[in-house]
Amino acid sequence: MSESDDSSAAAAPRRPIRSFVLRAGRMGTGQQRALQDLGPRFVLPYRPAVLEATTVFGRSAPLVLEIGFGMGDATAQIAAARPDVDFLGVEVHEPGVGALLKHIGESGLDNLRIVQHDAVEVLQHMLAPASLDGVHVFFPDPWHKKRHHKRRLIQPPLVALLASRLKPGATLHCATDWQDYAEQMLQVLGDCPMLSNTAEGYAPRPELRPLTKFEARGQRLGHGVWDLVFRRNDTPAA
Repeated sequence: MSESDDSSAAAAPRRPIRSFVLRAGRMGTGQQRALQDLGPRFVLPYRPAVLEATTVFGRSAPLVLEIGFGMGDATAQIAAARPDVDFLGVEVHEPGVGALLKHIGESGLDNLRIVQHDAVEVLQHMLAPASLDGVHVFFPDPWHKKRHHKRRLIQPPLVALLASRLKPGATLHCATDWQDYAEQMLQVLGDCPMLSNTAEGYAPRPELRPLTKFEARGQRLGHGVWDLVFRRNDTPAA
C-alpha cells in the first residue's frame, strides 16, 4: 500500500456498529405475497423521527417492542392473545418480515406493526425515552463461539438504551436456550442501574411467552431455556 493509500484508509469513516448480521434467506410465495399486499400498511418505514404510536395504531394503548422476531410465530400469538396492547416488531431479515405479515393477514391482527431496520437506530431515533411498556428479546443469536461473543445483542450499551426507553415499572423480558449466554445476560442486566430483577436469578417462563415447537422439542431432549425479566426502576438504583 502506498503512502497516499494509507492516508486515505486512515481518513475513511468507520462502519457503524450494527445489532445484526444479514444472512441470505429464501422467500416463499406466501411471504412474497404478504410483503406486497400487507407491507404498505403494516411495515413502517424507518425515519429518524419519533414514532407517534397513537397515530400509527389509531388509538392510545400500551406499546411493547420486540427485537428480532425471527419468523414471527410467537409474536403473532402474543399479539393475538393481547388485543389491548400494541406491538412493534423490529427485524432486518425479509423472510421473517414476510412470514409475520402472513400471520397478520391470516389472524386479522391490527395491533402489530413492523420496522425492517437496525434495532439500535430504531431505539435511538424512533422511540422516545420512557415510551415503552415492555421490551421482548426472545432467543437472540447466541454467537456460541467465544471469539464471536462480542457480537451478541445483549451488551451494556444496548441494555442502557433499552432501559432508557422503558417507562418506570415496565419490563425487559429476554429468553435464551444457551446457558452461557443466559449467564452473560444475567450479569449485564443486573449491572444496569436502571433495572431490577423481578426474580432471584432466572424467572419462570411467563405465560405471555408461547412455548414454541423448537423449545418444546428441546425440552424433550433435556435442553434448558432461561427467561430473564427485569423491571425499570422508578429512579436509578444507588
